[in-house]
Amino acid sequence: MAVRNIRKESDKVLRKISKDVEKIDDRTLVLIEDMVETMYKSDGVGLAAPQVGILKRIIVLDDGTELLKLINPVIKEQSGEQMEIEGCLSVPGVYGEVKRPLKVKVDAVNTDGEKVEIEAEGLRAIILSHEIDHLDGILFIDKAERILTEKEIDEKRKSKNKDETNNE
Repeated sequence: MAVRNIRKESDKVLRKISKDVEKIDDRTLVLIEDMVETMYKSDGVGLAAPQVGILKRIIVLDDGTELLKLINPVIKEQSGEQMEIEGCLSVPGVYGEVKRPLKVKVDAVNTDGEKVEIEAEGLRAIILSHEIDHLDGILFIDKAERILTEKEIDEKRKSKNKDETNNE
């Protein structure tokens, strides 16, 4: 396994549409393991293959409950909406308020080539939507209703920490 370089916002590969994975071979499995290692090493919660320069429909994510490795993911259903602050490993230091579905149902293939259906809500739905957008050349800044300033980010963090301390 290896940590790969994460492409940044100005890289044209991030704006291209990824191709379906036709065959899960050793190269595909190595890529997926490299993506997992890269995501963890970068303190991310999700990573799409275009972010490491590969135009294949592959994403990995870990919302703290389970590591998912998904090939050819497609959002089949979505409902509700939620507005949260998002960032991205490919757009470092930038955060924005993005409206996403509250719940999603995603069809994909796992690393064994088996079809899987993932039902997610909350944070996991956000991560899935964000990473699947990458496969279509869309960055979160394209959907952000507002980009936040450093001061606003600091204030939100302080407020959140204060709320968590009061709830203990």
